[in-house]
Amino acid sequence: MINIYLLQLAFVQSALLTLGQVMLKFGLQRMEPWGWNYSFWKSVFCNWQFAASGVCFGAASLLWMYIIKHYPLSMAYPMISLSYVLGLIAAIVFFNEHVDLTKWIGVFLIVTGCVLIAKQ
Repeated sequence: MINIYLLQLAFVQSALLTLGQVMLKFGLQRMEPWGWNYSFWKSVFCNWQFAASGVCFGAASLLWMYIIKHYPLSMAYPMISLSYVLGLIAAIVFFNEHVDLTKWIGVFLIVTGCVLIAKQ
């Protein structure tokens, strides 16, 4: 039997990680080039996408703590790979990146592996 609850938790946690990465990329694109000057630090602290990425990463971390407290690490840790799948989809949707067949085969293998690991 597949542990559906673990898969659901892992999916939400991976979605939060992916959203955090997307927000971080958007935020970094809006930042000034690195420097110890006012304009750089203003671009950091007045950047809502950068702040949103931190909120997403924090929420993902809290959910991760719940997951590893209640599930064996050998089941929980491989579920993080779902974030690779969601990251690939986000790259297509938000950044218009091209994904070839080889990467889609990798996505299939990752999802298959997560389902197999979630079996009890």
